[in-house]
Amino acid sequence: MEPASTEIYKKIGPGERAFLTVILITGVFMAILDTTVVEVILPKIMAPLSTDIYGVQWVVTIYMIAAATGLLMVESASKAIGIKRIFLMGLILFTFGSFLCARANSLAEMISFRAFQGLGEAFLVASAETILFTIYPPEKRGFAMGVYSLAVSFSPALGPTLGGYITEHLTWRYVFYINIPIGILDIVASAVFIPKIIEKRVMVRFNYISFLFISLATISLLTLLSKGQEKGWFQSMFIVRLFFVSSISFCIYFISEIISGHSLIDFSIFRIKEFRTAIGVYFFILGLSMYQVFYLCPQYYERLRFLTTYQTGLHLMPAALCIAFFSIISGIMSDKIGPERVLVITVILYLPSVYLVLPHLNYYTPKAKSIIMIMIWGVSVGMFFAPITTLALKKLGEKTNLGVSLMHYARFVGGSFGTALATNKLQKSMAFHYDEISALQSRELYYVKQFIIKWYYLTAKHFSPEIALKKSKALLGYATNLQAMSYAFQDTFRESGIYAVIGCLFLALFFWEEHYGSRRNALDPTREGEAAA
Repeated sequence: MEPASTEIYKKIGPGERAFLTVILITGVFMAILDTTVVEVILPKIMAPLSTDIYGVQWVVTIYMIAAATGLLMVESASKAIGIKRIFLMGLILFTFGSFLCARANSLAEMISFRAFQGLGEAFLVASAETILFTIYPPEKRGFAMGVYSLAVSFSPALGPTLGGYITEHLTWRYVFYINIPIGILDIVASAVFIPKIIEKRVMVRFNYISFLFISLATISLLTLLSKGQEKGWFQSMFIVRLFFVSSISFCIYFISEIISGHSLIDFSIFRIKEFRTAIGVYFFILGLSMYQVFYLCPQYYERLRFLTTYQTGLHLMPAALCIAFFSIISGIMSDKIGPERVLVITVILYLPSVYLVLPHLNYYTPKAKSIIMIMIWGVSVGMFFAPITTLALKKLGEKTNLGVSLMHYARFVGGSFGTALATNKLQKSMAFHYDEISALQSRELYYVKQFIIKWYYLTAKHFSPEIALKKSKALLGYATNLQAMSYAFQDTFRESGIYAVIGCLFLALFFWEEHYGSRRNALDPTREGEAAA
């Protein structure tokens, strides 16, 4: 049964619905695009903020922490003040935070102001998705989620292009300034045109103890994942302490939820098999697999192919366009044949692309071919978001806002895991292959000597014999490093596919439950009647 608040779609005409969609998607696109663009400009802001590469990473880390913890408040806050006000608060916080970030003159200021932005994104993306799902009729919600997915999936791919252009032609502060006029226009339009989604506000008993401990657990976990590579993972006492704080805080949180009369998160939502399946698929395929590839593709072009940030963005643009186009297509297909079937098509496309296609990228791959290979992956990414979101939310009713918040929480945490896994695997695999190639060279001294002699005679035409010999040996080390890095990227791409397979198990379990449930109902008609009742 649809709750009264979700029947607002009956009062909205097609023209008004389209206009509201533009308002909502503009805010979401602005927020998520800013996240990826800021990661691109980090090297440019180190000197103005008087910090190093490790200090500037806090600009990204604090944003993730603020956004993830903010998501845990959205459901309770929306009940108290209404989902429209949450969206407006998100826009205001994000826009004001952008202004402050653009004016920041120290690392401490930037970190503080980025927390404003992160909290704003949490309110903004969760409420926008809920409103969008609400203003469309059930038979068109797949399309609505396809439009939303366009903003969520297209913006990370567009980030390197825009970030590269801004850093090459303007100053880094324009990354934040550009949000201000867009944000102000969206705030005014939202205040005037978005209807009150929740007409009647309710009294909410907020569980401060549960929120305190799950926030502490989330902060510790995301900091651990962000700083693990820098600190040497569990060789560092800092990381060990974070692990224990996170584990203990999660345990206390669950105890608080069990004994409390008003839990922070209604875990009965996981009894709905569609949501339970979607959150598992979302965490493993998006968080632990796709986010690895989102991280690896720019790294491949910049570190292995030595392209500038702007050139990298241009090479990734065709894949971004594929993601945008197929986000809409998959949304329409979800309405026509059901999100479950579209997800099956998606994983059939995704697994070969990430396990068989991308691992063939290396230093010698022609650039045009590399673009096509990543485009193939982009098609499957575009096909993913709309059906998984539609499947997750279609039976939640009044719990839609909670479901949306948990999905985005899984995106932040899963994405942090995925990025950490990719970073760690890439470094370890590169060191392993470098040692293997060096060991092979020590056993094949004849070929090593031939390589050095060849380059010695070529460089001796322009340098003295001593310098020519040093340069030829340096070229051997350089070639070894490139080959090791090529193998490392291939290994990491391939390993990301393993986590996608785990995500597919949740989908397989869903179809098994569907099949088993239908057989059980066929054998016992009274059970089907009880389910319908």
